[in-house]
Amino acid sequence: FIATASLAAGVPFISRLSWAAGSPLQKLQYAAIGVGGRGAADINSMSGHKKVQMVAAADVDSGECKKLTTKIADVKTFSDWREMFETMGKKIDLVSVSTPDHMHGIMAMSAMNLGKHVYVQKPLAQTIGECRAMQETARRNKVIVQMGTQGASSFNDRNGVDLIRRKLIGKVTEAWVFSGKSWGDKNPLPVREDPVPDGLDWDGWLGVGEKRPYVEKYYHPKNWRKRQGFGTGTLGDMGCHIFNAMYRGLGLAIPKRVRSQTAVPNEHNWTTNERVEYEFPGTPFTDGDLKVFWSSGDQRAPEELTALIPEGVKYRFGCLLKGENGVLLLRHGNSPMLLSEKKFIGIQPAKLDAFGHHDAFIDAILGGDRSRLLSPIDFAAPMTESILLGNVAMQNSPDWLEWNAANLSFTNNDKANASVQRTYRSGWEIMGV
Repeated sequence: FIATASLAAGVPFISRLSWAAGSPLQKLQYAAIGVGGRGAADINSMSGHKKVQMVAAADVDSGECKKLTTKIADVKTFSDWREMFETMGKKIDLVSVSTPDHMHGIMAMSAMNLGKHVYVQKPLAQTIGECRAMQETARRNKVIVQMGTQGASSFNDRNGVDLIRRKLIGKVTEAWVFSGKSWGDKNPLPVREDPVPDGLDWDGWLGVGEKRPYVEKYYHPKNWRKRQGFGTGTLGDMGCHIFNAMYRGLGLAIPKRVRSQTAVPNEHNWTTNERVEYEFPGTPFTDGDLKVFWSSGDQRAPEELTALIPEGVKYRFGCLLKGENGVLLLRHGNSPMLLSEKKFIGIQPAKLDAFGHHDAFIDAILGGDRSRLLSPIDFAAPMTESILLGNVAMQNSPDWLEWNAANLSFTNNDKANASVQRTYRSGWEIMGV
């Protein structure tokens, strides 16, 4: 499905949005791609906005579509998201993309080219090249794009950003980002083919990815995160959440170089215990260039830092910032803590108003305060690029990879450069081009 020029040019989203913003009756017309799991949560949040009406949804699993229609009436459902755009393109204002990582790029860019605003789940894309292309596509089409890192709009993350910028611990000298989760698999790819369940469009699920036989519970519905070519491992899955407050607070850009001391276990899967080291250019909030360490699974931050955390404090996911004047613990989903000799030191939090990540996206479309977009494309793309550089490093462990951001290439490793871009499977083209 390649959209015709008339379809791409004929979407009257501007005039309808103007009407919706001023009328108590008119609503933005919303379509979702991916309606199960995280998709269901995004639908609940998006459709709950008083200015939004859900009109369409697409999912390769017909069972998930049936569940949706029992909850929200008058929603037109499709197995193929491309058919949804061909059929209902003129009636849609905004789209959410809540699918496996490998489909984010093509779906989001197709929606943008058709004039749709897009809420796309993390990670923004599966490859660095897609991050850049999505950013350019959003700018060219003048659409609003928000990445689904819901925690970025939470009080805890915004308070962490404020504490960093207030230089509570002085300039930051080192950062350790960590996740107790482990989306990896040491086992080889199974050599078998199982029957495709009724109601599942397996070729549609594969989409732009390499054609493979269906293997029961190996990819769909959850384990795709472990598989190269479809997911991005623990770093891609959790990195966009946990990096956020540190990355925003310190005003980081693209790292100069990156290396990993944990290689992927085989060509098909991501590793179970990740350890990646980044070197970022310095900012006004750092003491020169900044080393940022990522660890997952059984890997841990240095004991000199974790020993400062009081007993009983939960910190399975988070970031430890070592500064000139102390250590700050940013806990994912929980309040920040200033650490000193195993004691929690009280922090005066910033006075922050409450708002939701999805609501901020919708309100911005309607002409509201864009400063509440805390994962807009121009922030989400470089942060995701930084995170995905770690995945490339794992594929080329243990050497340092020198990254030339301007040229979108590594200066010292041709093999690594092959991972920067991806080729979509034949028959899958970005719509609206």
